[in-house]
Amino acid sequence: MIDKIRSADRRRVGLLTTVGDRWRALPKWQRVVGLLALVAFLYYLPALGKLPGNLVIPGLNDLRTDSIDGGNSWAGVLFVCAIYVLVAIGLNVVVGLAGLLDLGYIGFFAIGAYSVALFGSVNSPVVKWIQQEFDLPPTWAVTWTICLFIAIVLTMISGVLLGWPTLRLRGDYLAIVTLGFGEIIRIVARNATGLTNGPVGISAIPGPEGAPSADNKVFGLIDAKPWYWLAITFVLIMVFLVRRLERSRVGRAWLAVREDEDAAAVMGVYPFKFKLWAFAIGAALGGLSGFLFGSRNAFIDPTQFNANLSILFVAMVVVGGSGNMIGVSLGAVLLAYLPERFRDFADYRWLVFGLAMVLVMILRPQGLIPSRRRARELKDRAAEAEEAPAHV
Repeated sequence: MIDKIRSADRRRVGLLTTVGDRWRALPKWQRVVGLLALVAFLYYLPALGKLPGNLVIPGLNDLRTDSIDGGNSWAGVLFVCAIYVLVAIGLNVVVGLAGLLDLGYIGFFAIGAYSVALFGSVNSPVVKWIQQEFDLPPTWAVTWTICLFIAIVLTMISGVLLGWPTLRLRGDYLAIVTLGFGEIIRIVARNATGLTNGPVGISAIPGPEGAPSADNKVFGLIDAKPWYWLAITFVLIMVFLVRRLERSRVGRAWLAVREDEDAAAVMGVYPFKFKLWAFAIGAALGGLSGFLFGSRNAFIDPTQFNANLSILFVAMVVVGGSGNMIGVSLGAVLLAYLPERFRDFADYRWLVFGLAMVLVMILRPQGLIPSRRRARELKDRAAEAEEAPAHV
């Protein structure tokens, strides 16, 4: 059985390799047209399987989460998928490119969400204090756009503050420290009642049109399609920027540090500086995703930022393919979409998830769609492990 699965996986990998080679061999204008078609399809997704006149396309309509009894809103699930993809892209910078195991990424996600809540909601203790200090009207709050920049700045600063004393650690030690960071953020949010309202949480978190209101014509609480389009726009922008960064001198330095930190230092790469850059940039992307999450929900509380979600974030990167932006995006979509589509198995969700993780690690340790560089590294290590006994 295992051999059959591995054989099928090899055929899948061969097919993906062939498709990738043909794609790279296409003229540039054809690749641009293909990318534009993909972008158009992503924006079409909320209407997947639907045609004018209440007609449906059976094959596509069955993929929707609202096509099953008790299923959630399809556009709402797409929004969650987009948020998870944004998280996976940010975490891939830290784990996939720089080779740093971060188990506390939920901390940056929470800081981004609380940034828009603390400064943008009229129910926030911070906003109420500012109103009293500066004699402002009770409806005053920081605008949504400014909150976006506040979230990015605060998460980058938190990434630097976390990374400065801890990035000299490696491997398991760094993982434990980052896991503790995520828990510290959650505990502070729960206990700092004068700052975050504690377990009560913060409501009336604004969106692009302001605080939640029946007068909001686009970004309301019911229709999630505009929120998905906003999130996928941010995803596309970040994909472009991170791709450019990956191909720059900084990206090459990250790869050198990931492969061999000592050798990179000997060749003139200062590992601590570039690891700190990775932490700060990854934190900013995590904060951006948390910012969108808080704005869409219009309410947050500390229970939404637990360690299980942080482990799920790492699983998205590992399952999809560490170091490959397409792979981690696929992992994020699968782990966000499949539990919603197959809600009949909700009672066995964690059992199935655990079994799937074990199978992936046994059969496909490099992930579903690994980076070509990462695949070569694992192949070389496997060859070295096979040759080692012969030299003993």
